[in-house]
Amino acid sequence: MDILSGLWTNVVPFLVVLTVLVFVHEMGHYWIARRNGVKVEVFSIGFGPEIFGWNDKAGTRWKVSAVPLGGYVKMFGEYDFEDAEPAEGESRPQSPEERAVSFHHKRIGQRAAIVFAGPAANFIFAILVFALVFTLVGNPTPKAGVGPVLEDSAAAEAGFKTGDTIVAIDGKPIQWFDELREMVSVKPGQQMTFEVLREGKMLILQATPKLRTVQDEDGNDIQVGQLGVGVDPEQVGFVSVDVFTAAWMGIERTYGMTTQILGYLGEMIAGSRDTTELGGPIRIAQMSGQMAEGGMVNLIIFMAALSINLGLINLFPIPMLDGGHLLFYAAEAIRGRPLTARAQEYSFRLGLFLVLLIMVFATWNDLMRIEFIKNLVN
Repeated sequence: MDILSGLWTNVVPFLVVLTVLVFVHEMGHYWIARRNGVKVEVFSIGFGPEIFGWNDKAGTRWKVSAVPLGGYVKMFGEYDFEDAEPAEGESRPQSPEERAVSFHHKRIGQRAAIVFAGPAANFIFAILVFALVFTLVGNPTPKAGVGPVLEDSAAAEAGFKTGDTIVAIDGKPIQWFDELREMVSVKPGQQMTFEVLREGKMLILQATPKLRTVQDEDGNDIQVGQLGVGVDPEQVGFVSVDVFTAAWMGIERTYGMTTQILGYLGEMIAGSRDTTELGGPIRIAQMSGQMAEGGMVNLIIFMAALSINLGLINLFPIPMLDGGHLLFYAAEAIRGRPLTARAQEYSFRLGLFLVLLIMVFATWNDLMRIEFIKNLVN
């Protein structure tokens, strides 16, 4: 029963999220390929044996395959090379009609656009999802709740506890954490009265924000008050925004998450961040289940965040990934001709090894988070 429950709460949401993101990514490749006159032979969700599928009028085979951990778009002439030996039974040169729909015979800019379209679709999807959530539900905004309480802070001395909700300051009602921050920051060293809701009971706490020196936007030192509490992730509300504001916020949120991910990766490479934070499919499945339990909105926001990750990872300059193909096209543009078939073949092998190595490392991190596995190893 526990196994079935685990499948339903973790695996099913994970497969739903993964299927949507794979479809979005591959649809980016497919749409730009068709716009550039390339024949798409197969559009597959998953790998391995086909479960079911159909052919459209353009001759594309749309199918769902047995292993639901990815997908692909197979384009006509995608893996043709200038100096490659013809395979047995394929020595016939391509006809003008076949060359016209062959990926290999498209201009370098067209090929690069087709490859880039997959990751681009993931970023666009994330922007649209965030914008839709902000429009229909509102912007997730922390309420004036008390999360972590810093040691030796004004909040700790006053008796604040994690889970408290601040409903008024000096007699003025508040609702959002930003209101709390603004009111406290302008009163360093001045005693303030807080009306706090704790486990259904109203308390009155007195706290004197401690003086803290920070820099403003112009680089000038200013003194502000600090209470010493963090945001409580359990206390979040939604603020309504208009469509245009939501669209801009979607762009900002996507850009912010992209730079944050790159920052984390940079810190891991530099050694200032623990590489055990890198998660793999098991961790993603667990998070999918947790988000699904928190409601559909949480799962949709998580899907947008994961879409950004997928788009960004695919742009890494590793052969086998879209970024590796773009690197080949950049080399082709500089050299005036493509890399040799042998060079590309060995690069793809190296890329496959690197991708598998990263996946194994991330999966090992996932397993080490499971208490049973940790006990076996230790």
